[in-house]
Amino acid sequence: MDARRGNEPDPGQRTTLARTSERELVITRTINGPPRLVFAAWTQPELFARWWVPKSAGVTLLSCEMDVRVGGGYRLVFAADPKPMEFFGRYLEVTPPSRLAWTNDEGGEDGAVTTVTFEERDGKTLVVLHERYASKEALDAGLASGAYDGMNETFEQLDEVLATLASR
Repeated sequence: MDARRGNEPDPGQRTTLARTSERELVITRTINGPPRLVFAAWTQPELFARWWVPKSAGVTLLSCEMDVRVGGGYRLVFAADPKPMEFFGRYLEVTPPSRLAWTNDEGGEDGAVTTVTFEERDGKTLVVLHERYASKEALDAGLASGAYDGMNETFEQLDEVLATLASR
């Protein structure tokens, strides 16, 4: 993908992933729903749990705790062998319905800071997710692990959840 495109999604793909520097990755996707609903799906645990994990991964989300406020925390626990896998951190910025930022503390010193923006585009929402890592090596490790492989499916699941909300 072409990192020079900035915040504009590639018209040939719904989800784009671009390495914009040695330490930063940017993922973009236009979501079928207004920013207020998309923001809700990112900040309400009962909604977030319905779309965040790609179904094809065969991973079960055991718990989803979110205290979405500056200084509040989150903890996601997944079934894994031999013991559950946890992702956790704290919220750095919460600006409804346009912006969220949080730490990824499970990565220790190599953990990324994630910032997501939600921009209204003709009744839809342009989601731009920035992951900024502590080092080039940490980003390389994240890419090599396949951590981003399911993002297109994840965002498709978000579209499905939003369709159910819109139909209510």
